[in-house]
Amino acid sequence: QVQLVESGGGLVEAGDSLRLSCTASGLPFNAYTMGWFRQAPGKERHFVANITPRLLNVEYELSVKGRFTISRDNAKNTVYLQMNSLNSEDTAVYYCAARRNVIGGAYDYWGQGTQVTVST
Repeated sequence: QVQLVESGGGLVEAGDSLRLSCTASGLPFNAYTMGWFRQAPGKERHFVANITPRLLNVEYELSVKGRFTISRDNAKNTVYLQMNSLNSEDTAVYYCAARRNVIGGAYDYWGQGTQVTVST
């Protein structure tokens, strides 16, 4: 059984930083691209960042580029999202997801989400 468990969310002030973690089990972690998504209140869930398993290629959504950093530790089956210079628009539930590192692969596995709230 595949499980993705996020942690690290919380309530912070604008300008603060947070680091989210997601630990995976039940899948060959070094064969999966890992992604972070977020869903703000009343909005659809959308992509934030992802990282490939071996070459560690990364992609970011434009609004977080330069503020957020995605990384992974394959020995610990864990992916991280370092979030700096947080603002109110970053308030959302953040989800970790996994997809096979193949062309056209879809995100098949999702975590339960962790809430990030940025106060102004």
